[in-house]
Amino acid sequence: MITKFVLARLVNMSLPAPNPGRSEEHDSPARRENSRRIDRSIARLALPALGALIAEPLFLIVDSAMVGHLGATSLAGLAIASAILQTAVGLMVFLAYSTTPLVARRMGAGRLQGAVQAGVDGLWIAIGIGALIGIGVWAATPALVGAFEAEPAAAEQARVYLSISSAGIPAMLIVFATTGLLRGLQDTRTPLLVAGIGFTLNALLNWWFIYGLGFGIAGSATGTVIAQWAMVATYTVVVVRHVRRSGAGLMPRRDGLALTGRSGWWMFVRTLGLRAAILATVAAAASHGTVATAGFQVVFTILSTAAFALDALAIAAQALVGAALGASDAEHARAVVRRVIFWGLALGAAAGALLVVCSPLIGRIFTNDEGVLAILPWALAVLGLTMPLAGYVFVLDGVLMGAGDVRYLAWAGLANLVVYLPVVWALTLLPTGTVGLLALTAGYAIVYMGARAATLGLRARGERWVRLGE
Repeated sequence: MITKFVLARLVNMSLPAPNPGRSEEHDSPARRENSRRIDRSIARLALPALGALIAEPLFLIVDSAMVGHLGATSLAGLAIASAILQTAVGLMVFLAYSTTPLVARRMGAGRLQGAVQAGVDGLWIAIGIGALIGIGVWAATPALVGAFEAEPAAAEQARVYLSISSAGIPAMLIVFATTGLLRGLQDTRTPLLVAGIGFTLNALLNWWFIYGLGFGIAGSATGTVIAQWAMVATYTVVVVRHVRRSGAGLMPRRDGLALTGRSGWWMFVRTLGLRAAILATVAAAASHGTVATAGFQVVFTILSTAAFALDALAIAAQALVGAALGASDAEHARAVVRRVIFWGLALGAAAGALLVVCSPLIGRIFTNDEGVLAILPWALAVLGLTMPLAGYVFVLDGVLMGAGDVRYLAWAGLANLVVYLPVVWALTLLPTGTVGLLALTAGYAIVYMGARAATLGLRARGERWVRLGE
């Protein structure tokens, strides 16, 4: 009963106050039927998106599980390298999240050619930025790993993994941009298919390179890079087909690049805040030693998997809200918001309950190191209890992205970071072991995610995000 009350309050606090003149139709059959139609649209987009999104952290799960059985040192090295790599790539997630609402708005306005062209413009930006970042990360690998001040053996494993993985950075950004185009076109099935191909190839190659050829952590990085470029090859065929059917061009347009760049800048700032919070938490874990760092790698891997799964609803929200606002239908946009918040809270609660139940067993999937296994269960249980909050945050993030409210997202992200950094610094002073990992997990999942929930909820309840037209 308490849980039901809390979920209902979160939904109500995030929505504009109802119009008194429309109160009689609040529970009308027409409104209920409209809610069912929206739910079907959300499911049509979110279910395939769920599969595609889960495939992304499954790459990391495969790496973590296979590398973890090489020992705690290799797993700690992977934690450091993954934090750097995901930061470098994650900062560029605007290539998907700024492209999707641009494409969706033009689709809502009935301009298919313009929608596809917006995706092509984003793809060219991804190619250029990906090449620059890939070269930069490769050249700066020793300095980037050294900034974590990890133990020498773990640092060496991190350098090996990161230097090889830098070759896959351009591919990851191209995948971002292409999925942004397809999501805006309300096609989440193709990304699911391509992600499935990539995941299967990644798992097979990693197993062969790590154990069959004995390459160790270098084999994990090599197999993942090959799988990433195979996904790019598949997506190239898909994009060319859309360009030909819509009459768009394969070359970028100057005004399109400028529009994507302006939107992308604010998304970059927003993502910078998110990645800074994650890096600060990993650095705090590293200060507690190799066992705590390896333990947090498992916690963060599970969190990433759950986050990507819940983010499927955010992708549906981006596409549906963007299309509704592009068609100048504010009421439909608000109705979408109501439904995605409900489903975000409900699915977050379901995922959290499963995680709590399985918390004593999950660790053995990733490692056989007894020190790491001993400190994991309580941290994973706390993570599970916070999953409804995470679902609420992710769907509102998607709503505001779909509305193009990227400037607010950027400033809110920086404000959330200001709240969190003093907390994560204090966590470095705690004793290592179970208490330390538990506090790190709670700090990120409750304090940081709570700050995000507050800033996003306040914005969604107002009207400033509702901007109509293409």
